[in-house]
Amino acid sequence: MIARHHPFFRALAPARLGRACALALGLIAAAGVAAQTPASAGKPAKPAARKPAAPVDKPALEARAVDLLKATSARLAAARAMAFTATVSYEYPSRLGPAIVYTSRYEVTMQRPDRLRVVNPGDGPASEFYLDGKTMVAFAPAENLAAVAEAPPTIEAALKQAFEKAAIFFPFTDLLLPDPYAALADGTKLAFSIGPSALVGSVRTDMIAWADDDVFLQMWIGADDKLPRRIRAIYRADPLRLRHDMALSDWQIDPVVAADAFASPKAQAAQRMEFAHPVTAPPPGVKPVARPLKSTKPQ
Repeated sequence: MIARHHPFFRALAPARLGRACALALGLIAAAGVAAQTPASAGKPAKPAARKPAAPVDKPALEARAVDLLKATSARLAAARAMAFTATVSYEYPSRLGPAIVYTSRYEVTMQRPDRLRVVNPGDGPASEFYLDGKTMVAFAPAENLAAVAEAPPTIEAALKQAFEKAAIFFPFTDLLLPDPYAALADGTKLAFSIGPSALVGSVRTDMIAWADDDVFLQMWIGADDKLPRRIRAIYRADPLRLRHDMALSDWQIDPVVAADAFASPKAQAAQRMEFAHPVTAPPPGVKPVARPLKSTKPQ
């Protein structure tokens, strides 16, 4: 992952960079004054005492960034049900070298503690995922195939099992967990507030960034409703530093959800198959951000 003192991190914090430039100019000016001042007669000038460098692994967590992350996590955790659309764009290397971009859209509905529907119409192969409290179904409409398994008692456990058995994971997994803050903030080395924005999600947002040993993330959080509107990630394990971007829209908190929303007649009538890992692996560095799934990341 990018070290927390990498210029890329500082570029995202112009206020900090301005303070650093001012400090540097002050030191240069002080050095010029010292050069013009004669040393005391007969006494060599003593070298200035050096302050020990701060350890690079010491967490640098700004309170405002932490508070904003806690606020959006609390809003999500308090919801008994919610629905949203996640539009995900991710880069993939081309034969010529420059990255190309693929886009997927996920239409998500969840109801705690054990119901979830994720419909992904493409680009690429369409897929659907259903969790109704009793069974867990991954459905491929084009192939008319459905992988069916007994459902664990919670959404979190179901997502973990789907990843372990079939490498099924969603980029918004952390947002569905009982405590999103615990998953997102675990191991954080750097967190800072970037500033306001009025250009994302058609609402006013506050931008924050944070990083751990696995990933550097930037998030846009609704200034009024505290809902996440966009998340951008770069993974340390990816040597190409490809970018992954997720826009979150159409939020509904505690909507009325139909009783049959978490099942599909077409999936129930499809040809059955076992949950199994796909032949192809995900792009380098891509994995669930959620810490409960960390030990099951692809090798």
